[in-house]
Amino acid sequence: MPYGKLRLLIAGHSKADAEQLSADFSRNGVQLTYLHVNSLSDVRSALDTSSWDAIISEYSMVGFDAMQVMNLLKARHHIIPFILYTSVTDEQAVLPLLRNGVNDCVTKGHSTQLMLVINRELEYIDLKRRKRQADSHIYRMTYYDELTGLPKHNLFQEKAASLLMDDVMNDNMIAAAYFIDVNRLSHINSKYGYSISNNLIQQLTSRLSIYSDKTAILARIERGNFVFLKTGLTSADQAQIFANQLLKLATTPFIINHLEFYITLNIGISLYPRDGREIEVLLANAENALFSTKRTWPNTYKFYTGEMGEAFSQKTRIEQSLQHSIDDKEFILHYQPVIDLETDSIIGAEALVRWQHPELGLLAPDKFVPLAAESGSIIRIGKRVLHEACRQAKCWQDSGHGPTFIAVNISAIELDQLQLIKHVAEALHTTGLDPARLELEINESVLMQDIDGSIRVLNELKEMGISVVMDNFGTGYSSLNYLRRLPVDTIKIGQSLIQDIASKSDTSVIITAIAALARNLGMQIRASGVQSHTQLNFLQKANCHHVQGFLFSPPVSAENFLPLIEQRETRTFA
Repeated sequence: MPYGKLRLLIAGHSKADAEQLSADFSRNGVQLTYLHVNSLSDVRSALDTSSWDAIISEYSMVGFDAMQVMNLLKARHHIIPFILYTSVTDEQAVLPLLRNGVNDCVTKGHSTQLMLVINRELEYIDLKRRKRQADSHIYRMTYYDELTGLPKHNLFQEKAASLLMDDVMNDNMIAAAYFIDVNRLSHINSKYGYSISNNLIQQLTSRLSIYSDKTAILARIERGNFVFLKTGLTSADQAQIFANQLLKLATTPFIINHLEFYITLNIGISLYPRDGREIEVLLANAENALFSTKRTWPNTYKFYTGEMGEAFSQKTRIEQSLQHSIDDKEFILHYQPVIDLETDSIIGAEALVRWQHPELGLLAPDKFVPLAAESGSIIRIGKRVLHEACRQAKCWQDSGHGPTFIAVNISAIELDQLQLIKHVAEALHTTGLDPARLELEINESVLMQDIDGSIRVLNELKEMGISVVMDNFGTGYSSLNYLRRLPVDTIKIGQSLIQDIASKSDTSVIITAIAALARNLGMQIRASGVQSHTQLNFLQKANCHHVQGFLFSPPVSAENFLPLIEQRETRTFA
């Protein structure tokens, strides 16, 4: 890019030469400001008092030469384009200067070429400056948290590993890893917005940072999670004292916009070298200890124990089991009744998978379904569940006493598979189940991941005569515009909303609005996770069609399901 204004330091040229350059630059639209110097001391003084875009120098001058000027720039670490503008044409004479750092050499009298060289060098300097800025920005984005300026997890691990290596030299010293969780942050965020919660995090960071020194590293690894590594400790008692110091930081309120906000902290602690010698292991164990504090009072801490590691070990064993061949018969179904509020009778059943693990016993879905989704095993498990649910529903259908429909959950991975329609068709064909008796429940957030793809799949399912249920509505996207496009028969309100009916007034407003919207769209409303009569009474007033939950029955085996229907009909249903 051409530079419209230039500040040049012109060394060793005559006053007439300098005036000629100014005139030549002006004719080319460049406003030139220059200082004409003829001694090394003048060059030194000019560098001390002003900044210059470039230095234009003759090869040799009275009392000094270009090499001396170049050496002066290098000694002062000045980054200024230095260009020879000389009548000297001997390449061998100029070459040592170019090797020493002179940017270019232009034959005297070629002012246009000189301007091009100046522009080129200034652009190169600007490019290097912007690259340094970009590199610095990328480095900070990679290694430092933008909100707090604290190290991220990756930089924390590097620094912590180095600190542990230094600390291990003293056999009498131990270290402690602290995994800190900030409570009530999501509540503050949902009620007051991200700006308030971000301000709170920044204030908490300032408080935590008072304990960050050469023996302690602080990092933020997630929104409400911080980690500390404290070295130089001599006992677990000292680690406990430090934990109490951290907890005390949250006891005084945070003042934001003249409002007082209170939070609590929970901390999990692991000790080096007792609980691990690698920082990754220490953090994992500290996090396991943190989870156990969730079952106690807020503003507490717990040290890692071997029992906490057993839970992690179980998770690892489940992951390994999923990676190996599994007997599909290990996966069994339990069924939770769906109640029609108008008739007060059981009209349906939701099939819920359990894993009868040969070593770990009966596992609930939350223990293995997420891991199965990660490994891809969910496809085979889902196929097994679908077939078994259809088979059982057909048995009930043939007996004349079973529920009207069976509901089966479909995961994100299953919905994304081209084979889903084929698997559903095969299950119906093999078992002989009437498609009208099958409902497929798909999580709202799953449907919204690819709205157009979801619509295509759902339309195919509808053409087969299958009903579609949007599960967990109200807890994710809840886009009303998309809801009108989706071929959904039933909206199932998420359990988290149902649990808040009595405690949060805005939740009841949301559920009422969802029910009204569903009726207007010709959809049915189903509520899951109903646990109290208060929730049931509200859902009845909101004209909800179906409910299910532990208030009526937990999921039961197939042989125990029909008795539930009989108990309901005879009003002996608990």
